Amino acid sequence: MKKTNGILSLALFLSVFFACKPEAQKPPNVLFILVDDLGYADLGFSGSPFHETPHLDRLASQSFQFIHGYSGSRVCSPARASIMTGQFTASHGITDWIGAKTGTDWRTHQRHDPMLPAEYRHQLPADATTIAEAFGQNGYRTFFAGKWHLGGEGSYPEDHGFDANVAGWDKGSPAGGFFSPYKNPKIVDGPDGENLTLRLGREVADFITNSKEQPFFAFMSFYAVHAPVQTSKERWAKYRQKAESMGIREKGFEMGEKLPFRTVQDNPNYAGLVASVDDAVGIVLERLQSLGLDERTIVVFTSDNGGVVAGDAFATTNLLVKGGKGQHWEGGIRVPYLIKVPGKPAGKTIDYPVVGADFFPTLVELAGLETDPVQEIEGMSLAPLLNGETPPERAIFWHYPHYGNQGGVPSAMVRRGDWKLIRYFEDGHEELYHIPNDPFETEELSQENPAVHARLTALLSRYLEKRQAALPVPDPEFDRTLYNKRLEEMEQVLLPRLEKQRLDFLREDWEPNPDWWGSITTD
Repeated sequence: MKKTNGILSLALFLSVFFACKPEAQKPPNVLFILVDDLGYADLGFSGSPFHETPHLDRLASQSFQFIHGYSGSRVCSPARASIMTGQFTASHGITDWIGAKTGTDWRTHQRHDPMLPAEYRHQLPADATTIAEAFGQNGYRTFFAGKWHLGGEGSYPEDHGFDANVAGWDKGSPAGGFFSPYKNPKIVDGPDGENLTLRLGREVADFITNSKEQPFFAFMSFYAVHAPVQTSKERWAKYRQKAESMGIREKGFEMGEKLPFRTVQDNPNYAGLVASVDDAVGIVLERLQSLGLDERTIVVFTSDNGGVVAGDAFATTNLLVKGGKGQHWEGGIRVPYLIKVPGKPAGKTIDYPVVGADFFPTLVELAGLETDPVQEIEGMSLAPLLNGETPPERAIFWHYPHYGNQGGVPSAMVRRGDWKLIRYFEDGHEELYHIPNDPFETEELSQENPAVHARLTALLSRYLEKRQAALPVPDPEFDRTLYNKRLEEMEQVLLPRLEKQRLDFLREDWEPNPDWWGSITTD
């Protein structure tokens, strides 16, 4: 009780102190916007010819744009843990999405893969200092809204430094879909048909209004654009018409290594879901502006992993890079990555490779916080980059000893400078790519660059050994015949079905159900 009273007294003192400080001396607010499964080229400013995102395009024009911005992982929970802790996946131990099967349990999926996935941590480490705790310890009000997926009861946002939490719990997708009722115990249902994404935007905007006299750290973590891919009838009609005017291609998929890959952006339902994210961001940015807070609020915008090209809802294509969510290619980890800093140059692009773990030290430095995290911070502060300096090359590591729902295979990767090394755990072979010249990773260069290959191999091996990284093991029951049979089914059965579904979405008379996933209500 004494500790609680002390915290309350400190908070009261700080709120009065900050309210009395001159505007120019007040510490910056932080708005962190995280989208689920948003692809590198899903936005207007990043190259989408189909999706419309005016609010985000405007934010990009005011921000530093990192064109080699990476998520911490190819899937959600590990990437989110990297943002919260400032660590790479092998260090915090959450290497797969929480709930994924491991070991012999993997066989129940009937995918007949050669290896058994490694074990992983199933919740955010309780003793780690999160980015929310770092801000809270410095007098900031902290708020979380949306998807959490970093542990169950006892490991929710409020257990890791957030003063308040709306909608964040153990689930990785919206249990009730994107329209109320939400079937989520951490959010009060709105009127039937209310849009979840817009609701989260309003919750964050209202928090900002109520916190305008004290510095705040608001984390807006959308469930969109993760499956289920749902939108309103009006939005579907708008983008169906746009797809038709652009010319509907006969084919929209091709067979990848294990699953069909989407090759065109023309899904009107997904475009509507992307538009709802843009609308919600607009609600919050307009609130900041109306309150006069936009000139002292740092805004971050990113995604937890690449867009879903294969698996899940087969929703998009990443256009400018190979592959997508769950995969080791650039499309699985390259994401939109914006940082808006008041008083800094607007719309500047930076090609230095950065990653989700960098947000923790960057925001701490930009806000001038005093903090001493329990864990080793592996990300680096990007503040020097924002000031025009060019840091030396450093290594970024990814570790995913699992199979993905999207066709990904167990592997680890390192990028240093322009070079990226991929190590495949199934057979131990490695591939080397020069990313700026080859974003589609088509030209393997280990033979032509043996010194670079050897250096990155040693770097990756030392890192995994130092972190005692968990590894997959061969499955003694692996059956090559069953494995090949499943691949044939993906090409001969699933691929034609996806092509038919894609064209169905674009029919004038198509509808998912009479009430459009609950967005249409009759009172």
